[in-house]
Amino acid sequence: MIPGIGHNQGPTMERGQKWRTFQWQKARAEAMPKAMPLMVVKMHVARAHQLGLDYPPYAAVRKASGRDIMGLLFSSNALRVVRAASPYIPLERGDVVRAVEGEQKLALVHRPLSADMIRIANPVLDAVQLAPKFTDSWGEMRAHLGNFINERRLTRDQVLIIGDTAFERDWTTAARAAGYLDATRYFAG
Repeated sequence: MIPGIGHNQGPTMERGQKWRTFQWQKARAEAMPKAMPLMVVKMHVARAHQLGLDYPPYAAVRKASGRDIMGLLFSSNALRVVRAASPYIPLERGDVVRAVEGEQKLALVHRPLSADMIRIANPVLDAVQLAPKFTDSWGEMRAHLGNFINERRLTRDQVLIIGDTAFERDWTTAARAAGYLDATRYFAG
């Protein structure tokens, strides 16, 4: 009997089904490419460059989340904005942030910094908000980060967090973000 339209010629449910299933899976595995096509790798390298990333961290985040990075969330520590008297991102780090093409550049600033002051001083940033407090519970931190990301019409696993402390690394887990990258590595050039 010839299978009908839409049938994928897969294993049947008759006797010997386990053997046929094994053979089917083996043949399918052999038919699938073992490596990503070169054109796809080149597109991912170009995309990593647009985000200011090296290819290995970009590929790791992409593999872990299964999605592309659509936003970068910087801490004020990562941006080296730590005093209200000097609310500007230092020139070398500002140049790196400005070079990011087409993605949202977000920042969370630690108190006593003012989110409005940092946003006005650094128009390169698309959105700035106060960071979660050190005394916030895990649930409060998760809600704070999730609301900030969702307000930007992003999903949490599309955002890469770039920070400078262990507390900021915890934001990744709390927010269920795509990943975390140390600021030293991101801004290394």
